[in-house]
Amino acid sequence: MTNSKLFLSLLLAGAVGTVSAQSLKDAKAAIEAEQYDKAKGMLQQLVEKKAKDGENYFYLGQIHLVNDKVDSAAYVFQQGVTNAPKEKLNVVGLGIVELEKGNVSGAESKFTEATTGLGKKDYLPLYYIGRAYIDAPKPDYKKAVEYLTKAKEGGPKDALVPTALGDAYAGLRESSPAYVAYRDALTLNDKLLAPKIGQAIISRRAQAYDVVLEQLTTLAAENPEYGPIYRELAETYYLSSKKAPEEQYREINQKAVENYKKYLSLTGDASLDAKVRYADFLVYSGNYDELKTVSQELSNQAGVDAKVFRYLGYISFLQDKDYPKSLEYMNQLFSKVDTSRLIARDYLIKGMGEIIAGNEAQGNADLKIAIAKQSEDENLDEEVAETAFAKLQDGEEEVARKLFAFPASNPESDYYYDSNYYLGTGEYGVGSKLVSVPEGEATPEVVAAKFQEAKPHLESAVKSLDLVAKATKQEVIDKYKVNALYFKGLSELALDNVIHDAENAKGLFVGSFTELLAAIASSTNLTDAQKAYAGDAHNYLGYYAYLKGDTAKAKTHFAESLKINAEDPFAKQMVDVLNQ
Repeated sequence: MTNSKLFLSLLLAGAVGTVSAQSLKDAKAAIEAEQYDKAKGMLQQLVEKKAKDGENYFYLGQIHLVNDKVDSAAYVFQQGVTNAPKEKLNVVGLGIVELEKGNVSGAESKFTEATTGLGKKDYLPLYYIGRAYIDAPKPDYKKAVEYLTKAKEGGPKDALVPTALGDAYAGLRESSPAYVAYRDALTLNDKLLAPKIGQAIISRRAQAYDVVLEQLTTLAAENPEYGPIYRELAETYYLSSKKAPEEQYREINQKAVENYKKYLSLTGDASLDAKVRYADFLVYSGNYDELKTVSQELSNQAGVDAKVFRYLGYISFLQDKDYPKSLEYMNQLFSKVDTSRLIARDYLIKGMGEIIAGNEAQGNADLKIAIAKQSEDENLDEEVAETAFAKLQDGEEEVARKLFAFPASNPESDYYYDSNYYLGTGEYGVGSKLVSVPEGEATPEVVAAKFQEAKPHLESAVKSLDLVAKATKQEVIDKYKVNALYFKGLSELALDNVIHDAENAKGLFVGSFTELLAAIASSTNLTDAQKAYAGDAHNYLGYYAYLKGDTAKAKTHFAESLKINAEDPFAKQMVDVLNQ
């Protein structure tokens, strides 16, 4: 054999050896390290070379699920069932697909099929069913514990089983059994990092983020090449940023992004799927500046997941404030993907877009779905209210009013009173401008037309502000009662059309301004503006008394107004009129 031929034969032998070294064990190790692109390549080769080995299909299907490619996963699992009908794991995989789609009964049917007739030591189907209930869009931790407890009986020496049990108990917020389960896993395999990470993040549910960050940072220092630690660091920094003071939010949130980038670099995954997962994290953590950059890059990639419309829709709404374009992108997303792949935030952005576009019924329906689908780490009702407030501060009053209307309609919302207050004052602002017709233009026809246009806004203001004024929660009383009564009274004053038709005034505002004076009298921490409200209330009540011929009451009110502001021009003028 010539040297060249010897070299070629060795090279070929090495190539064969490389492929054979990529065993299922290697692929599973890559999955554990979340090196999904690497594992995908191995499993695709294994499926081609060992078409009758059902496990290969199952783990390849798992990679597709990680990448949110549910249909691809279903296809691979079905191929596994066809080629290896005795392997129960692929039936489990088909059940997981049903769980991902929200078809719980369909999933249970497949799980029953997969576990019927299992041998005592055949525990993996039970383990992966338990794992599926933990990782489902709507987790069922009790079901997970049920299946994992059975799996533990069949596989008492597999450390992954108690690790999953720890995750399930942590999901149930049962910290003690979670710790015990993680400890049991480490007893079986002290080199396994997943239970150590699990122990660290138990405190995350209690929002003890400093403790979690310290423990994860220590783990990262001891295992600097293990990527999943940095993903957990990224998620913890994000959650921590939500509770941080406003001036620290961006700095802490940026650490979340940096750790996720570190995670991607360590897993060695530069695939399109990985970039999409990164974009998902940016959505989850609210890093919309970075998301804009990633979205633009993804939108130019051939065959990119339809989720790119999600990112473009979010950016158009949150960054560019191009609400029609955002709604266009979101409608494309909703039309191109199965509803099971839509997340709570998709309904949030679409719902707000629909409301802004004037489709309140559809928008409110979408927002209700968003609230129902939100995870325990999300508070989308809060985000609607905060978005509304941000729009108000940006001068987008009409957008703000439409958004405040959603939490304002839900008495269970933590932002019920805040939203009703801002909705009420906003509606008053619109109505009061409409009825303020300049003297030179105040013909009876113009006044009547403007009043009819203003009326629904003013009535809406009265309704919302009345809810706030009648609140019994002390924090609401302290924060809003005086102001709510004042603007409610002004709204009723405008509805009474006193400005243009004083003779027919009904005194709609009398009750609110009377209550306002009592509220001011009993309050100790008033602003100068709120103190001035008392003068206005006395002036309006005094003028109404004057119109009704009650001179004594009118004089009393105007005298009280002058005590508050001795130079009040209206009170001085009315005193002169009453003394004539």
